[in-house]
Amino acid sequence: MDTTVKTQDNDGPVTAPATGAQELQPFLHDAVVTLCAPSFVISRGDGRLDGGASGFYHGDTRALSRLEVSVEGVPLAPVSGGTTGADRAEFRSVLRGLGEVTPDPAVTLERRREVTAGRLTETVEVRNAGIRHVRLRLRIDAATDFAPMERVKSGGGGTPAPARATADGLDWSAERFTARLRAVPAPDTVEETAGRLGYDLALGPGESFRTDLVCTARHDDGDQFPPAPAGRLPWRTPALRTADRRFDHWLDQSLADLDRLRLTDPRPGGGAGDRPDQFLAAGAPWFLTLFGRDALWAARMLLPLGTELAAGTLRVLARRQGAVTDPATEEQPGKILHEVRRGAQEFDAGFTLPPVYYGTVDATPLWITLLHDAWRWGLAPEQVERLLPHAESALAWMRDHAGVGDDGFLRYVDGTGTGLANQGWKDSGDSIRHRDGRLAEPPIALCEVQAYAYEAARGGAALLRAFGRPGADAWEEWAEALAGRFRQRFWVEDEQGPYPAVALDRDGRPADAVTSGFGHLLGTGLLNAEESALLAARLTSPGLDSGHGLRTLSAGMTGFNPFGYHTGSIWPHDTAIAVHGLARAGFPESAASLADGLLTASAAFDARLPELFAGHGGASGARPSPYPASCRPQAWAAASSVHVLRSALGLEADVPAGTVTVAPGFAYAYGPLTVANLEVAGAALGVTVGPDGAVGVTAPEGIRVMTG
Repeated sequence: MDTTVKTQDNDGPVTAPATGAQELQPFLHDAVVTLCAPSFVISRGDGRLDGGASGFYHGDTRALSRLEVSVEGVPLAPVSGGTTGADRAEFRSVLRGLGEVTPDPAVTLERRREVTAGRLTETVEVRNAGIRHVRLRLRIDAATDFAPMERVKSGGGGTPAPARATADGLDWSAERFTARLRAVPAPDTVEETAGRLGYDLALGPGESFRTDLVCTARHDDGDQFPPAPAGRLPWRTPALRTADRRFDHWLDQSLADLDRLRLTDPRPGGGAGDRPDQFLAAGAPWFLTLFGRDALWAARMLLPLGTELAAGTLRVLARRQGAVTDPATEEQPGKILHEVRRGAQEFDAGFTLPPVYYGTVDATPLWITLLHDAWRWGLAPEQVERLLPHAESALAWMRDHAGVGDDGFLRYVDGTGTGLANQGWKDSGDSIRHRDGRLAEPPIALCEVQAYAYEAARGGAALLRAFGRPGADAWEEWAEALAGRFRQRFWVEDEQGPYPAVALDRDGRPADAVTSGFGHLLGTGLLNAEESALLAARLTSPGLDSGHGLRTLSAGMTGFNPFGYHTGSIWPHDTAIAVHGLARAGFPESAASLADGLLTASAAFDARLPELFAGHGGASGARPSPYPASCRPQAWAAASSVHVLRSALGLEADVPAGTVTVAPGFAYAYGPLTVANLEVAGAALGVTVGPDGAVGVTAPEGIRVMTG
């Protein structure tokens, strides 16, 4: 995920800026986020929209920067508030002193929020539960600045837009964007200059007043990625019941959030019948759009629920696959893009991204692997075959364009000077470093990207062979040669023994920091049994395993920072990938330990795991600290719940061979466990694991079950 951190100085003092001299990314850890992509709301814990990042957004533009509800002359005391669903929230405040004859509160104000695509509905209700008649002036203040998302993310905003009064609300418009606020019933007064609606109310005992505030927002040229149809989920919704209710709650909340992160592709062609192709936006608020890497990983993690999301994601990205060489966007033939926005993102003079940006080294091999894995889970052969030319182009990109040097490794370098300095998933400017804290100089070859490329080449070869296309043998040879080079060049050693460097720098020197990247190597086939055992031991060592998940940088490294975006924080998807890799490589106990850390963290975040959180670890407290600017919800963090479930069950599919494997390695930790409505080969799959470890499987007709 891209961040506004582009570079970091290695030495020299850093002077704190004068107060107010620097715009800082807003904190979100105590915000309430409700969403229905491509729209979302960020508010204070009491429901207010009143500055910072708060607001109602649609398609990366802030449609409302302020929406406050108050009562003239009466203080509001918030008593409760929060989400009641991915797209809903409720807030309650007491009107202190109004109508009270005892210490008990008498009059309350409630706000009930619901977000749908392009629409915010805020129901405001004042209730008099006292024994006195009360009079009050209800006031609603609204404003907008039409700030683009990158300005908000950088700590800025836009210029307040003038309002136009209507009989029942306010309108705002800017170039090609319109926001309208309507109140039902219509207010007594509408103040255009102040942006204020008012009601004079008289409430007797037991009486209440309600108004519905509806704000609609739209781009004149339509949504770049329209919302997905309500109720048309591209996956089955599993029913999980375990002895550890944290797991059940985590899965349920994750699926609810993933539902509201769905978007569709307006480009025609390649869809299933007349259904638009769906994919998952990366996360709210900063990344509610198409990100290649994030969409691919999330779809891959959800394969046990069906292949429709994977197919849609593959086609959406295939339509935008690189066709030419364009240094300005970093497009190359066969390359899969990094992100798509409505307009250019201008963070500062040294960091500007074009609307369609290809600065990623790993999305292309991940695209190939998703196609292979979707085929194994039962994606229809005719759909797979239509995508094979794109797979061949992606394979060719790995061979012909990704090698910036002559050592045969996939490397990246920001050729624009204004793009992402790092182009793997740890894409902040200070993420790839040596043990002594020095930053690796590009072109950089990441360890996990070589594993992705190995897995993609092997998977691509399997697809080519199965569909009678040439080149399978050559790609298998290419993969084995890459594995040999990796073994020779990446492995380094410290006092604990051998391990792979996080990367090779421009001079081919290993950047030897100890990182969570080890988890992405396991289970890909790149490592032998001895190497896998070494990494399993590293991943569960105290430096990396925090007790709440994997730290991105080991606690013993120079530059370790529990709040570092990629230098000590914990990312749920990163840990879930390691859990799966450990289970695949034959280390279920190690996988179970990391999975339990994620469950502990999920409970601390009310089952809505954020994009990342701080890496202090369990020794510093039972509850992890939030990373204050983290997305929440975020697609691959939510999809991690399914990935951990799959890992616990040891679930693998090979529909072309007519088999599904269920070999629970650590599902007993949650037993008795029952999960229904998984999917393989387009039909339902159910698994039970008894308290004694006994396994039962209900599989589709024609699929042979293999247990271990």
